Amino acid sequence: MKTLKFETEEEWMEARRGKITGSKLKGLVSKRDGAYLTGFYDLVAERICLPPTNENPMDRGKRLEEVAIEAFCKKTGKKVNTDLVMWVHDEFENIALSPDGVIGKTEAVEVKCLKSAIHIETYLTKEIPKEYETQIIQYFVVNEKLKKLHFVMFDPRMPIDMFVIEKTRAELKEEIKYYLMIEEKALAKAEELEAILTF
Repeated sequence: MKTLKFETEEEWMEARRGKITGSKLKGLVSKRDGAYLTGFYDLVAERICLPPTNENPMDRGKRLEEVAIEAFCKKTGKKVNTDLVMWVHDEFENIALSPDGVIGKTEAVEVKCLKSAIHIETYLTKEIPKEYETQIIQYFVVNEKLKKLHFVMFDPRMPIDMFVIEKTRAELKEEIKYYLMIEEKALAKAEELEAILTF
């Protein structure tokens, strides 16, 4: 075993990058099935990309959204309208969504500029992160003419800085029907409670 000594905490932190340490071991793999966990993708990110900054993730995402859409347009040749709009369901005015970008009448773009570990995991698995699945479905719930959604992942710190996962109405048909039903029921219950609570 070697012992490394450091003069500053910054040097110590830099030396830890890309190494499995005691605090990182827990989040590396699942004990149940051996599947890689987020900690593994953090490890990979530390080895191949620039260190993260202290910028607020929401601010970073907003700042990079325009750059990501430009990269998407350049790669695909598609023209994306990025006007600040809200889509509202034809029948239910309280079911809505704000698209990041719109392509004609049947396509839309959702951009995510997430931490590098999630960028890597999504690139390797080709699966939209679970926390965004319902957001993707909402595009189709609200806009009944939407046929395709381009889920754009963008991280300029990465060697592969942009990639796209496409979702279609046809493949999400059952989920769209299910979530519309859930939203209808929730709105009806909310209205019922509103009437009770606002005497």
